Amino acid sequence: MNILVTGGCGFIGSHIVDAYIGSGHKVWIIDNLSTGDLRNLNPKAELIQKNIEDSDIEEIFKRVQFDVINHHAAQINVRISVDDPLLDAKINIMGSLNLLFLGMKYHAKRFIFASSGGTVYGEPDQLPITEEFVIDPSSPYGISKATTEKYLTLYAKLYDFDCVILRYSNVYGPRQISKSEAGVISIFIECILKQKKCTVFGDGEQTRDYVYVGDVVAANTAALGCKSDVFNIGTGIETSVNDLIDILSKITKKDIDHQHDDPRPGEVLRNVLDNTRVKNAINWHPGISLEQGIRKTFEYFKEIS
Repeated sequence: MNILVTGGCGFIGSHIVDAYIGSGHKVWIIDNLSTGDLRNLNPKAELIQKNIEDSDIEEIFKRVQFDVINHHAAQINVRISVDDPLLDAKINIMGSLNLLFLGMKYHAKRFIFASSGGTVYGEPDQLPITEEFVIDPSSPYGISKATTEKYLTLYAKLYDFDCVILRYSNVYGPRQISKSEAGVISIFIECILKQKKCTVFGDGEQTRDYVYVGDVVAANTAALGCKSDVFNIGTGIETSVNDLIDILSKITKKDIDHQHDDPRPGEVLRNVLDNTRVKNAINWHPGISLEQGIRKTFEYFKEIS
């Protein structure tokens, strides 16, 4: 198939590009390289260096008949979304709508959207979180992801194309950047390798569901052939920031130097996703344990440092 991957030079997107090309698909990438890295670019993919909200990306849709749009490009920082919600909406909502309408105009058959199971649900009153939970974001970033989901599901019904929404928990692994709080594992590893003190916001008891990037790639591969649906992509295991410190201490065989700071605005305290639906629908399940994944990630960053 002809597949467009937005954000295909970024952390998650570049791994997906590699997998799609490895499976024999032809891949084009739209990435403005604001957080993407040319070192992640698969040489068999064609890169168009533009913003997803730019009107002139229509040229690539005219030139290539895309079967699938896999949309990972985004403003990913919750703190930036709180400080500058207009920028967040411009990229995450208007940019996504630009892709959606170009996809419909040029007859793409499938739209795969990387949403955020860590933010669209807000602060849940029950864990683990299923896909039926009420969407109640607690940050502009979460609102932008939830809004895009609504547009996608509506237009998929109106115009009869397949739409697969993947609500990720906290993804980590090789190539992750340390520019947002979602990258806490890579941030901690970077601090350890540079012999700097790690910063834990709040008391460290806030929890997340950490899923390895290789497992996320497997979900995106399966999404090429499944029916329209919304899936949580997570492990179903709740892990605190303090637990991460303990795992890193075990891996490095030394105490991790860290300090505590004030909690961050817009951050939910607990989050863990129920993955029953995706297991039943496409037989997806996480294959890498947290300790295995952190060990792989640590070795990657140690090798490139």
